[in-house]
Amino acid sequence: MNIGELKTLADNIRGEVAKAIIGQEDVVDHLLIALFSHGHVLLEGPPGTAKTFVAQCFAATLNLDFGRIQFTPDLMPGDIIGSNLFNFQTSTFTLTRGPVFCDLLLADEINRTPPKTQAAMLEAMQERAVTLDGETHKLSSRFMVVATQNPIEQQGVYPLPEAQLDRFLFKLLIDYPAMEEEKKIVAQYGERVGAPEPENFGISAQADEKALAAAAAAVQSVKLVEDVTDYIVRLVRATRETADLENGASPRAAIMLATAARAKAAISGRDYVVPDDVKMLAPSVLRHRTILAPAAEIEGLSVDAIIEALVERTEAPR
Repeated sequence: MNIGELKTLADNIRGEVAKAIIGQEDVVDHLLIALFSHGHVLLEGPPGTAKTFVAQCFAATLNLDFGRIQFTPDLMPGDIIGSNLFNFQTSTFTLTRGPVFCDLLLADEINRTPPKTQAAMLEAMQERAVTLDGETHKLSSRFMVVATQNPIEQQGVYPLPEAQLDRFLFKLLIDYPAMEEEKKIVAQYGERVGAPEPENFGISAQADEKALAAAAAAVQSVKLVEDVTDYIVRLVRATRETADLENGASPRAAIMLATAARAKAAISGRDYVVPDDVKMLAPSVLRHRTILAPAAEIEGLSVDAIIEALVERTEAPR
């Protein structure tokens, strides 16, 4: 697959998702970038903003094994990764696989479960494998997590630890739609009864595992010149040097930003990265990897505002 074919595939996926989802084009683009760069996505927003449904519609455009976990306070690690159960007939232990053994996993309301259960996702997201009773079991090479969470100000939530957040390529903030978009949403869904399903809107698969593997390989051909690499490193290091952030982003963030920028260039039909690719992706890559300093919090600053200021101050190559 070449870059032109990859762009066509991305456009087809966008078109299918748009049959059911009004607006949220930026969210779909980030999902595409994560898909082609082997990353995971965290969607944060208030209830009723279609976080779960956009993930379902996106999965419906991909002919891959789809799994879903509804995170609740009583969920246990074994409910996610599975367990070895003793078979009394054969006197042996048999692996019962959990829902994590799939290609695309929807982790719904991931911050509704305690940290002990959240930690069960760490190895799966980083290594694409799970360990049960000392034995490691490989997951799909295409394993991708799309997680949703409610804002931390909501009741009954457990903030994700830094190590968990760092496993996500992007953290996207889902806001309420604009007036015109909301009118279209109400007109489209107001007459329907029951929960909407992707198949109700005629969404069909646009790719299979082979096509996605070819697309990921095409992303590897995208050029990242030294000047843009230098720009990415300077931008990430700037998060560690500002007094407004207590903790800055790590070298892993720089690597992920570079990988995502290559995928962003590819779905735009280019075989080279430009600084605007980096600028567009920087907030969603860095916002969950930095911590606001107490003084900045008292002044009413936000992480996003600080990152935006750092992007403006960091000189980009021409």
